Amino acid sequence: MESHGKEELKGPVLHIVVVGFHHKKGCQVEYSYPPLIPEEGHDSSNLPEEWKYLPFLALPDGAHNYQEDTVYFHLPPFSGADMKCVYGVSCYRQIEAKSLKVRLADVTRETVQKSVCVLSRVPLYGLLQAKLQLITHAYFEEKDFSQISILKELYEHMNGSLRGTALEGSQVFLGMSPRDLILHFRHKVLILFKLILLEKKVLFYISPVNRLVEALMTVLSLFPGMIEHGLADSSHYQPKSSVSDDISLLECVSGAEEFVSVSVTDITNATLELVGEEGFGENQTTTTSTEASQRTASPSDTSTPAVASTNLKPPSRTSPDSSESDWETLDPSVLEDIPKDSETGGLGLGVEHPETFDPEPGVPITVQPQGQSAGQGGQVAVTQGLVSGLEEDQYGLPLAIFTKGYLCLPYMALQQHHLLSDVTVRGFVAGATNILFRQQRHLSDAIVDVEEAKIQIGDPELRKLLGLTTADLRFADYLVKHVTENREDIFLDGTGWEGGDEWIRAQFGLYVHSLLSSTLQEDNDKLLADWGTPFISAWRITHNYRVWFSNKHPAMAKITPGHPFQGQYSAADLKLRFSHSVQNSERGKKIGAAVITTSRSVVQTGKAVGQSVGGVLTSAKSAMSSWFSTLAQPAILATPAASPEPQSPTEP
Repeated sequence: MESHGKEELKGPVLHIVVVGFHHKKGCQVEYSYPPLIPEEGHDSSNLPEEWKYLPFLALPDGAHNYQEDTVYFHLPPFSGADMKCVYGVSCYRQIEAKSLKVRLADVTRETVQKSVCVLSRVPLYGLLQAKLQLITHAYFEEKDFSQISILKELYEHMNGSLRGTALEGSQVFLGMSPRDLILHFRHKVLILFKLILLEKKVLFYISPVNRLVEALMTVLSLFPGMIEHGLADSSHYQPKSSVSDDISLLECVSGAEEFVSVSVTDITNATLELVGEEGFGENQTTTTSTEASQRTASPSDTSTPAVASTNLKPPSRTSPDSSESDWETLDPSVLEDIPKDSETGGLGLGVEHPETFDPEPGVPITVQPQGQSAGQGGQVAVTQGLVSGLEEDQYGLPLAIFTKGYLCLPYMALQQHHLLSDVTVRGFVAGATNILFRQQRHLSDAIVDVEEAKIQIGDPELRKLLGLTTADLRFADYLVKHVTENREDIFLDGTGWEGGDEWIRAQFGLYVHSLLSSTLQEDNDKLLADWGTPFISAWRITHNYRVWFSNKHPAMAKITPGHPFQGQYSAADLKLRFSHSVQNSERGKKIGAAVITTSRSVVQTGKAVGQSVGGVLTSAKSAMSSWFSTLAQPAILATPAASPEPQSPTEP
């Protein structure tokens, strides 16, 4: 595969591939430029072992039900190759066979289904899709699929136009609209955000594929730096046949013991009852217990500490055979909760703490090198993270979520179903259109029905863990109001700063920065309660937080700790909480439906019946007032808190 390295130097696009459906062979590669296997021709259907699922990803399941569709997918890097995740964009179309000018002998069906896809080294999904759709349309308009010159021109054009393109600015987020996401999911977007922070197994489900990948990637775009630099290690998996009887599987299982398994138990009564699959509420009195019995030190930890700690350097790459970077195979205590010490520039060595890493005397402590706030041209400077191996900014973002076996698969083919239960996969954010994925709910922690805007979580303890606090509800309500209010003017909808896509991403950037800064505050339960104490406890033992905490990020000193929407409780908060509970619990939905039915009956019946019903409603009103009076009043902070109005981020 040496020639692949040479191809990478030419530009960001690796290959242009045409995938078709053969009536006997099924989905197969019909053409590739340059050839996927250099020793073979352009028309070879053979595939590298790592890319054996390419035809099923480019030509999605159930594609015959749609005239056209678009797919985003991720492919693993080649074994032993110095490359990262391969980003794929596929445009599918089907036409009637009788309209073809040149009909080959193997075309025996009434329709012809093909996909043209681009395999790239850069995550410019929307930009690649826009260019690819035009070429795919022109390719099909030829009505002669042997005319491949246009595909070669596409390869040269894309590499010429995208070479040197920086992963900054709005072009990275082309086709990803947080406005539409919030209008559809409303406050549930924040629940999805927290689910991924906890590195849970999240499955998105909807048809067709273009709606699926758009929703999934839009959620990920809310994480600062995730689309640009956080997905480089998100597709490190092996095809099923390559791990069936491989002895390396045992090594992967042994390495998986490094991760912490969280068990949330002993959850006490919440402020409001959580019922059904979507009952999320504030849970300030909830307690959690975690299990970290699976933390084990690698065999190399028994060696001399000085030998293991000196001459440390950033990992050059992360391959499927060695999915752990050199830094992450050190003593797990390095990644424990280590207090920072801004004055010494180290890791809090002067503070006594039971979990503090105590290195050998004389061994230097390596600090993550920090980039400047902005580089040339106003672009944010990034440096390679010493532990995560990702390109990070001065705040340590993006978080190392999609590393160490946590996968991001915007679209999963049915042939990849085994990955959901693979022992080498510790979690995933994946998308599927096949009903079989949705039916096997035990393989996922959460199933997101994009069509219905529902988040189905079977574990009631996890639902309570994800309960939105009052400050979180204020934040979500703040976003929803700004997005919905700006839609009143159809001419200015989405054109302003507030309520726009970039504004929403800036709000989530502020949310993440404030959240990270708050976790650095020791023994400040009131500060952490605004985020949800159980959530903070669970997040602190996740892999992404431990990696972030293991490094020093001086720029975090500029961030004010505390929730952007912290503040004293008011009657508006109670109304917001009640509205949230009614809209998102099964009992609340039944009450709402009953109220609507009763209202219709009052209108349809006469005045006499209306008076009778009015008496019942008066009694119901008294009962509701009595119920409100029994609700526990929220605790008021002793010290005056900041106004609920958030800290305004700097407009880009």
